[in-house]
Amino acid sequence: MTQMLQEYLPLAVFIAVALAIGLALMVAPFVVAYKQPDPEKLSAYECGFNAFDDARMKFDVRFYLVAILFIIFDLEVSFLFPWAVAFAKLGFFGFWSMMVFLAILTIGFIYEWKKGALEWD
Repeated sequence: MTQMLQEYLPLAVFIAVALAIGLALMVAPFVVAYKQPDPEKLSAYECGFNAFDDARMKFDVRFYLVAILFIIFDLEVSFLFPWAVAFAKLGFFGFWSMMVFLAILTIGFIYEWKKGALEWD
């Protein structure tokens, strides 16, 4: 029985160390934290302006449009990384397929620019 308990001793030590570190990380902010926050830090902050109306007010559609544009171009970059890693294996077809993909995205970006989607008047 003691042989079996000795085999589990490293696991018990690991769990004890993990619990001690977790507890220390949960207690440390309360010990180290600055106790006198200023009113600016306690004020509400949303989208760069002070809250002045109901939280359920309507937002301008441009906020959503810019968010969608960001997601589109973020996805474009996420497709470029694996393509760049495997570029040597893809050859001629892989190069031109990515150029077509980038051309379609560029045409979409120019269209949105011409329509005024990026203007903040």
